[in-house]
Amino acid sequence: MATTVTPGAGGMAVPNAEERMDPKRIIAFFAMVFGMFMSILDIQIVSASLSEIQAGLGAGSDEIAWVQTSYLIAEVIMIPLSGALARIVSTRVLFSVSAAGFTLASALAATATNIEQMIVYRAIQGFIGGGMIPSVFAAAFTIFPPSKRNIVSPIIGLVATLAPTVGPTIGGYISHAMSWHWLFLINVIPGIIVTAVTWSLIDFDKPEYSLFKKFDWWGLLTMAVFLGSMEFVLEEGNSKDWFNDEHIVMGTIAMVIGGMIFFYRVFRVDFPVVDLRAFANRNFAFGSLFSFVMGVGLYGLTYLYPLYLGRIRGYDSLMIGETMFVSGLAMFLTAPVAGALSSRLDPRVMMMAGFAGFAAGTFLMTQMTADWDFYELLVPQILRGCSLMICMVPINNIALGTLPPDRMKNASGLFNLTRNLGGAVGLAIINTMLTQRTDDHYARLSEHVTWSNPAAVSWLDNVGANYDSYGLDGTSTALAKLSGLVTQQAWMLSFIDVFLGLTALFGALVFMAMLIQKPKAAPPPGSGH
Repeated sequence: MATTVTPGAGGMAVPNAEERMDPKRIIAFFAMVFGMFMSILDIQIVSASLSEIQAGLGAGSDEIAWVQTSYLIAEVIMIPLSGALARIVSTRVLFSVSAAGFTLASALAATATNIEQMIVYRAIQGFIGGGMIPSVFAAAFTIFPPSKRNIVSPIIGLVATLAPTVGPTIGGYISHAMSWHWLFLINVIPGIIVTAVTWSLIDFDKPEYSLFKKFDWWGLLTMAVFLGSMEFVLEEGNSKDWFNDEHIVMGTIAMVIGGMIFFYRVFRVDFPVVDLRAFANRNFAFGSLFSFVMGVGLYGLTYLYPLYLGRIRGYDSLMIGETMFVSGLAMFLTAPVAGALSSRLDPRVMMMAGFAGFAAGTFLMTQMTADWDFYELLVPQILRGCSLMICMVPINNIALGTLPPDRMKNASGLFNLTRNLGGAVGLAIINTMLTQRTDDHYARLSEHVTWSNPAAVSWLDNVGANYDSYGLDGTSTALAKLSGLVTQQAWMLSFIDVFLGLTALFGALVFMAMLIQKPKAAPPPGSGH
């Protein structure tokens, strides 16, 4: 079986060689995709099982959130840094060392005996695992010819969106069936395989060790302060009442100072930690903006649906996981369709269809009541899953498909960072809206539930008499029940406000997609480009 073409083997042979993929590279790429899946999955896999981890480690309710926050802060620093590291040490070394470190940190997290150890291990896991994510995007657009992108782009788009969506489902099943330790131990064997395969087979590029001498350590430090503080402020702001808390104020000051020094150095040094010049490419800038908003939608709804099901419906983590599975299934089934459409449709039309579908799904949720269950959530979840995939494929192609190969590593780090920051900003806004709107609605509803309202008094009398007949204190029980009803309705109305806001946001994106320049078509197979 000849896999190479000798020079001068005929005019037709060269394009075939161009189109034919080296099997080693394909295996290496799929190993990288699986490593990225593990890294992104690990953000959300823990979210459904925080209460089990909290009980196992004897942690306080304010401490347990740091199991998530430490991972996110560390990951958000590594993602943009990975472009510079890949150039210095090569994709092979960066990816396989990241996979090995992630696997080791996962094993350590399973052995944690207190919350402090868990936070440290999760931070290591997030930081090292973050190196795997941009490498996959860069590899996909570097090693595959443009004619293969309608196959490759849906694969990485599916992994980037499916992993956070099915994370709570998988986490719920694992912690119910075994114990929370297996949330981390499950990474070990796949992690070892990914490390071995990528170390053996990746050969996309060569290291440039000379760049290490020019490495901007101050840029790295200030970027870490800037992004780490931003993630901390966004994650913790709402629960700490924003600027009424001194830690949030200090975090904001650190973010501003770190950001000013970081941006100054980016434009002044020869080899910056992150090269922001990729944003000069209009399509990359728009693609990154859309990726940011997709982060709001992706992580926002992965947070809102379980919150509604847990808070209003009283579901446990397993029931939430089973209900949320619909979105993941819709994404999985839509991925090949999105790939096929991407080679036939203008990417702007695909994006507009995806944004409109997403807006339709969130608009349906504005009709929700406290009785909505699996079947009422079915259509909004299907719309969400299908629309995310239909958006994600053209966004990836528009942002990264027209960049020169030498910009690719760095640009893919920036592109992935925008999605994560979109998620962080989106969750901060959603949480703040939920808190403030719940208070507003509670105040407005409780104005109507007074002793001067005959309907309220009649309800209290009936419910109170019912409890009295069982020998209970009917009056106080009825009052407690009424307070619970008002609280529940205030929550419901605040959820509807958030879904309305998301509908407006994605509706606006339908029109913004028109501002993108149509990317140049991929060279047809056999063109040799």
